Amino acid sequence: MKTPDAQRPRPGSDILKTALRRNIGAMAGGTVLMGLYQAGETAFPIALGLIVEHTMQDRSPGALALSIGVLAVIITTVSLSWRFGMRILQKANTTEAHHWRVRVADCGLEPVARDAGLKSGEVLTIATEDADQTADIIEVVPLLISSLVAVLVAAVALGLADIRLGLLVIVGTALILSVLSVMSKRIGSSTREQQARVARAGAKVADLITGLRPLHGFGGNHAAFRSYRKVSTEAKHQAITVAGVNGAYAGTAMALNAALAAGVTLTAGRLAFEGRITVGELVMAVGLAQFIMEPLKLFSDMPKYVMMARASAERMALVLTAPPVATPGPERPAAGGDLEIDCVRYGALRDLKFQVPAGEFVAIAVYQPRAAADLAAILAVRVPPHAYEGAVRISGEELAALSIEAVREHMLVNPYDGEIFAGTLRTNIDPSGTSRTVEAAVEASMLTDVVALHREGLDHGVRDRGANLSGGQRQRLSLARALAADSDILVLHDPTTAVDAVTEQIVARNIAELRRGRTTVVITSSPALLDAADRVLVLDDGVITAEDTHRNLLAGDENYCLAVAR
Repeated sequence: MKTPDAQRPRPGSDILKTALRRNIGAMAGGTVLMGLYQAGETAFPIALGLIVEHTMQDRSPGALALSIGVLAVIITTVSLSWRFGMRILQKANTTEAHHWRVRVADCGLEPVARDAGLKSGEVLTIATEDADQTADIIEVVPLLISSLVAVLVAAVALGLADIRLGLLVIVGTALILSVLSVMSKRIGSSTREQQARVARAGAKVADLITGLRPLHGFGGNHAAFRSYRKVSTEAKHQAITVAGVNGAYAGTAMALNAALAAGVTLTAGRLAFEGRITVGELVMAVGLAQFIMEPLKLFSDMPKYVMMARASAERMALVLTAPPVATPGPERPAAGGDLEIDCVRYGALRDLKFQVPAGEFVAIAVYQPRAAADLAAILAVRVPPHAYEGAVRISGEELAALSIEAVREHMLVNPYDGEIFAGTLRTNIDPSGTSRTVEAAVEASMLTDVVALHREGLDHGVRDRGANLSGGQRQRLSLARALAADSDILVLHDPTTAVDAVTEQIVARNIAELRRGRTTVVITSSPALLDAADRVLVLDDGVITAEDTHRNLLAGDENYCLAVAR
């Protein structure tokens, strides 16, 4: 496995450099074409000036036809170079944005979590908006260079007419960029803060959607909505601040560009009035003064976009450079092995010790829900091995020494709140499309009634989070997915809490039958599942306090009877 430690850290500047280096060919082609476009745009007023200077004086039809032909070539060049130049750059931009979206998503979905201090909603924002804004640098640099080409061509053309006009363009452009570069720093800092607040709002709404049903259940939805309104209002205010800064920047850029164009026009008029330049050169100067507004606008917008791209790249670096919560080992457990918990201390667990031999069906009756959640989290490797005392062993190998892929292949921990994804019943049960036990899993989980309800059967559509299924149907669908995986060790956490008692009895017997000869652990208080197990372990106050069959414990343990009897 390629662990995150093996990857070189990527601060924001490194991400931008990588993006530029990876697209150097597309940027070079785009720069040439966009430079040709800007040069053609600049050549248009120059050609008009020359036409006025020579063709109109000679009044020759041949010269006029030649002039029209030259203008047609310029217009064609401008049109085609813009079309193909932007096609190259936008394709590279889109491809680069996709690369970073996949890279950030890959980091967020890695089996070993990263210690980035970000919620899933924030990672989602980084993988979408920030990835797009970072990739914009692919277009920014060629447009910056092509705009510089246009300004230089205009400055040279005006300088040939009169050196003062050329110097005015060069000095004016330098002053404009100096002013705007200072303002762009404010845009960068404001944009970073806005992106952080939008990401926090996204994380909050993701949490709310996940917990909306229980929030409604105990009436906490109004308080939750107020909490979201607060963070979203903060994001809105920051967005307004950024919009104000951007507006001030755009207004200042427009005013300075207009002032420079006006200065060039007035200076050219005065020089023409004094006879220092010809009428044709005056026409060229006025045309260039109007044209130069566009490249100057692009040129002056570049610092803003560079700062925004850098701010987004730094946000992505929070995910890409975050260290892993744990460093997996290289080992793999033997197939069909046992599960051993050896003196584990974590959260509500204290010196927890038990062993499940290969092929046994064991139920764990947990009196405290917190202890059940802690045990499931440890077995699912959501808690890194260094965060708890003791050891968890699979086939004699400690969890810390095993690669995370090997653990996932060998042991499956199915949570009580397993996610349901948009798609079909079949894609939720068998996401990879490789399971050969789908039908048996559907039968065992009693999902057959859901399949029979719809003409499409297993191909019936399922909405995001199983919105078109009941709570019991979602739980049985999640159980079917766990059973279809057919892993060597299966750990189920409260798999039937939303199922009626009759169905629960059948499901319990079906699980025992389907998993016969495979190691199975069920963390539950369900009498049906406890009775179906080969052995029941009682977990109370963080330790195993009793061990026997369900019926023997009912007969001889009053506390057990009170805890699990319904």
